Amino acid sequence: MTDSVSDTIARMRQDYRAGRLRRADLAETPMEQFSIWFAEAVRADLREPNALTLSTLGLDGLPNSRILLMKDFSEAGITFYTNYTSRKAAELEASPGASALFFWEELERQVRLRGRVEKTSREDSAAYFFTRPYESRIGAWVSTQSVVIPNRAWLDLRTEEFRAKYPDTGAPDCVPLPDFWGGYRLVPTTVEFWQGQPGRKHDRFLYTQTNGTWKIERLSP
Repeated sequence: MTDSVSDTIARMRQDYRAGRLRRADLAETPMEQFSIWFAEAVRADLREPNALTLSTLGLDGLPNSRILLMKDFSEAGITFYTNYTSRKAAELEASPGASALFFWEELERQVRLRGRVEKTSREDSAAYFFTRPYESRIGAWVSTQSVVIPNRAWLDLRTEEFRAKYPDTGAPDCVPLPDFWGGYRLVPTTVEFWQGQPGRKHDRFLYTQTNGTWKIERLSP
């Protein structure tokens, strides 16, 4: 890296001024507060406000992170879907805990959830799967997620094979739900809400679950 690039990076900074976050502003449970902030992100017309960075513990003891999409949330936690034979699924099987980070840049906000991860029911997975577009349902069959493949043509060939096997009739179930595909729910035990502030004196509040109730504490920036 050249000195000029290093100098440019060193000067990169943004002074946050979108608003304050006070203890009195917070809901009593983290998912209620998450619902409020998520609704505001949607109203702000952010691109993919449901995008999150999911971090898991790799089988080699090192962390792995990837961006994926939340597809539901409730008081129980947040739900996402994936291939159950993928690397992330193997990691969750070995160590069923994860961290999810939402970053809404335009609102100068972050939400970080940490907790255990559990599979959703087959019924819940099917209910979501059959709402997906035809090509996305075909894609679930085509992908051998995280496996090394020879080239792009291999994907194109498998796509044609599964289109022929499961033609688009317009019915939601014309493509069946694969046995190796479904949902996970991250059930948080801690949730942090971060609101950027001038001078890096950010507002941070941490919800921690203790004996079935939620404790809320302000953290130093």
